[in-house]
Amino acid sequence: MLLKHTTDKEIDRKALTINPAKTCQPIGAMYAALGIHGCLPHSHGSQGCCSYHRSTLTRHFKEPVVAATSSFSEGSSVFGGSANLVQAIETMFTVYKPEVIAVHTTCLSETIGDDLTQIVSKANDDGLIPEGKFVIYCNTPSYVGTHITGYSNQVAAMVKFFSTATPKKKNVVNLVAGWMEPSDMREIKRLAQVMEARTIMFPDMTGVLDTPLNGKYHMYPDGGTTIPELRATGDSKFTIGLGQYCTEDACIKLENKCKVKFEVVDIPIGLKATDRFLMSLSRHANLPIPDSITEERGQLIDLIADNAKYLYGKRVALWGDPDTLIPLTEFLVSLDMKPVYIVSGTPGKPFDERMSEILKDIPEAKFMSGERADMFRLHQWIKQEGVDLLIGNTYGKYIARDEDTPFIRFGFPIADRSGHNYFPKTGYVGATNLVIQILNAFMDHQDRTCPEEKVEFQM
Repeated sequence: MLLKHTTDKEIDRKALTINPAKTCQPIGAMYAALGIHGCLPHSHGSQGCCSYHRSTLTRHFKEPVVAATSSFSEGSSVFGGSANLVQAIETMFTVYKPEVIAVHTTCLSETIGDDLTQIVSKANDDGLIPEGKFVIYCNTPSYVGTHITGYSNQVAAMVKFFSTATPKKKNVVNLVAGWMEPSDMREIKRLAQVMEARTIMFPDMTGVLDTPLNGKYHMYPDGGTTIPELRATGDSKFTIGLGQYCTEDACIKLENKCKVKFEVVDIPIGLKATDRFLMSLSRHANLPIPDSITEERGQLIDLIADNAKYLYGKRVALWGDPDTLIPLTEFLVSLDMKPVYIVSGTPGKPFDERMSEILKDIPEAKFMSGERADMFRLHQWIKQEGVDLLIGNTYGKYIARDEDTPFIRFGFPIADRSGHNYFPKTGYVGATNLVIQILNAFMDHQDRTCPEEKVEFQM
């Protein structure tokens, strides 16, 4: 009912965000850490922060997400949490026996000014880090950036603490994975395997957040990038980053540290982005793209051609993360649809520049990034002139209900539906899945809302 009072008149807001299209840095750092085999993420702050971040990930993946916390009290909130973290490191290695502890900060520990380098060094000097075990860390203050920033910082920390160069480079291509579902990572690895390319993906959530039910609980599932693989990234001959916002910092750090050159491409969502990824992998692995993948591409094009009349000119509103919105918007344009309203809570010039380029032939399109690019503004735009389809995370369901508009859940978090961690949106197969979802959304809405005499058996 509250959204029915949303006005179409925009007021310039300089210090107010309403229903932000983002969440905070530590969630991204926690998610990235889960992509290391045998890793226990650790939140250096209060219990409430860690509980919120764990529950958000658990609700999205419908899988148990383990993480530890420094459990700040009133005393540590004033005098610092150094003693808490040192004790936590000892307890975690003694009781939970992880291979790696990945520490990230919170607003509280950042405001106090806790020095993670000094604290972890003290724990090491005191003999609290067992031989062959590791503690890595990154700074993720929630009052700046977004979950995408936190993810990027944690992935860069993997390079900082693990990547090692030797005199001999290997015929391996690193794939630095941006924020995507385990199903998307699995599809990208499948494409590389079909090409017979030797790759190391990091972080890698496959086999971690899409595990089978076998009657036994494993605190550390079989999946994730192993420590030897992370070390070996320094000897790879090339690195491909998937998504500029999430992976560019790690790619730059790896080049500076180990002299591994890199290229950053879009996450392969849709036809053109998948083309670019496969061409990059083919070029740097020095391998041809096999006919079986070309066939998948042809099937996607056939599906689009067969159903062009249902897609042409449809107006779409999108929200979410820049690394997914950029290739997704490009794909919708290639379907002859009109992405007219796009918002991302993650700030940055690359998003604005790419959107300007992609939407240059759609003069009515509006896009915005940053703190004031929120769900309220998106709804105001929709109130001004409606759309035919909404694509984004669960927070858009209220707008979809208020406007009676078809809605496809895409991105993070998705708390009210299941399956997104099993069905990819990347590659030609993922693009085919997405087109089918779009078509079904339109046809389901038509069947539900059309007059009785307009109900058609054949659509």
